[in-house]
Amino acid sequence: MIVVTGAAGFIASALVSKLNSEGFNNIVLVDDFSFEEKNLNLEGKNYVDRVERESFFDWLDSNGNRVEFIFHLGARTNTAEFDHSLLTKLNIDYSKMVWKYCIKYQIPLVYASSAATYGDGNNGYKDDINALGNLEPLNPYGWSKNEFDKWVIDQKEQPFFWAGLKFFNVYGPNEYHKGRMASVVYHTFNQVKHTGEMKLFKSHNSSYQHGEQLRDFVYVKDVVEVCFFLMNHRKNSSIYNLGSGEARTFLDLAKATFNGMGVDENISFIDIPEDIRDKYQYYTQADMSKLKSIGYSKEFTSLEDGVSDYVKNYLVQNKYY
Repeated sequence: MIVVTGAAGFIASALVSKLNSEGFNNIVLVDDFSFEEKNLNLEGKNYVDRVERESFFDWLDSNGNRVEFIFHLGARTNTAEFDHSLLTKLNIDYSKMVWKYCIKYQIPLVYASSAATYGDGNNGYKDDINALGNLEPLNPYGWSKNEFDKWVIDQKEQPFFWAGLKFFNVYGPNEYHKGRMASVVYHTFNQVKHTGEMKLFKSHNSSYQHGEQLRDFVYVKDVVEVCFFLMNHRKNSSIYNLGSGEARTFLDLAKATFNGMGVDENISFIDIPEDIRDKYQYYTQADMSKLKSIGYSKEFTSLEDGVSDYVKNYLVQNKYY
């Protein structure tokens, strides 16, 4: 039995699809299932049970010996969330409980961290567990993820296998419910569809031209491939970056979306909202050497190919993965 938390969310629901495609249907989904728009991500997928987030540990007390693997992907992921108490409850304390139950029942674990832990990148983007204390996240969400990473590294008791994944800028199908936090591909598609143009954020940093801000964009299908690899690998416990390993501009992303839609480019620029301007990352690029060093050898989808697949096979057709 495989457990996926945050199961109705973006990455987790894509992982369920991947597991189904590989013949794994004995899956238990854990989430707050009160958001009907998110639940659409689960239609047509094979699983054996749904467990409400608040009931999960009671469920584990009765079923822990039957669980073979946990993917803990549930979290409060809003980078504009400033309620530290909520982030502490959902992203730190809840994750600690998952960790402790994995020890109790000897369940291997993969959990979601974030590239938001790296802050402005002044300390680089290398997934060195000895450098976690030097990182300075730019927002409370990144802080919560880094606090849990640091706690994990300090633990003497550990599941027999575990891996934390620092997701970079993930895009792709099943993010329809994310609103403001959805990828720029999703926002570009919808803006172009309704207005014929895309408004990207201006640069408020003299080192970068408008639209030339750089991000490591990684396709969600690549993300779940790595998750599946780790489920079968079950050694080399550590924290790993999960990006494409290549920084690309928002202009590249927008242009690829226009191309996928078969529409002429029409791009303008607007100010970054003030509530996130001081927390804005101008450059991210995952150092992927650590994951590759343990045997992950699949190539990551190029930005152009990933955006094309997302636009043509999902957004245009309003389909889920």
